[in-house]
Amino acid sequence: MTVTIPGDFDLQKIAASGQAFRIAQTPQGWRFLAGDKLLYLQPGSGDTYTASCTPEEWQGFWHRYFDLNRNYAAIRAAVPKQDAYLCAAARAGAGIRILRQDAWEMLVTFIISQRKNIPAIQACVETLCTRYGAPLLQPGGNVLYAFPTAQALAAAGEQALRDCALGYRAPYVLAAAQAVAAGALDLAALETLPDARLLEALMQQHGVGIKVANCVALFAYGRMECAPVDVWIQRVIDQHYAGQNPFPAYGNAGILQQWMFYFARSEKERVK
Repeated sequence: MTVTIPGDFDLQKIAASGQAFRIAQTPQGWRFLAGDKLLYLQPGSGDTYTASCTPEEWQGFWHRYFDLNRNYAAIRAAVPKQDAYLCAAARAGAGIRILRQDAWEMLVTFIISQRKNIPAIQACVETLCTRYGAPLLQPGGNVLYAFPTAQALAAAGEQALRDCALGYRAPYVLAAAQAVAAGALDLAALETLPDARLLEALMQQHGVGIKVANCVALFAYGRMECAPVDVWIQRVIDQHYAGQNPFPAYGNAGILQQWMFYFARSEKERVK
């Protein structure tokens, strides 16, 4: 089907923004794997794209996934002009949207992400999916894999998770899987909590600190005031804001953080 996405939608930048780790550019278009759902999105002319889904699937899942109801141009226009670095980051990050992803997938993914770079995170996630995810058959006999269920990872055991290059994170992933599988952690129920209580609830899990909790809150629950601070963002804070976190002063801090993250990484690549 053909979909129209007017402005502020850059697949290359979204893929490079460090919020999802199962996006790939293929001859069929950009491939998005989200839980057990699969989409190919091929850019066409202007603001049109060819999507490998039905209109019902687009409206029922992917429209929300890409956060298409939010006016990112208005958020960018509201950036204070006196903040030169943020203005530059907002221009560079135009086209990035906060993907609304599955809470279970985000919890596991960002536990894994600790002290790993993006290629290493991608490799770990794909290994988990290949070994423990349900197969998704493709035309021509190709097989992709859904993100594993909590039950599948709980049954795998710690050593098997370590064998997926999870290292010290393996017991944390196992504990999360066991909690979700047993019903002790109801990720859907957390949706109703205000931001502060949501972060507290997430940090009750072993291996989940404030950075991981903010990532899950932003990328799974759509909490736009939650701004994860990783090494890239801490470097920005130290170099451009005299060590003072600027995010509490701004609305939509999570979106601003993504623009800064993308800008900082792209600037480093540019000067290599």
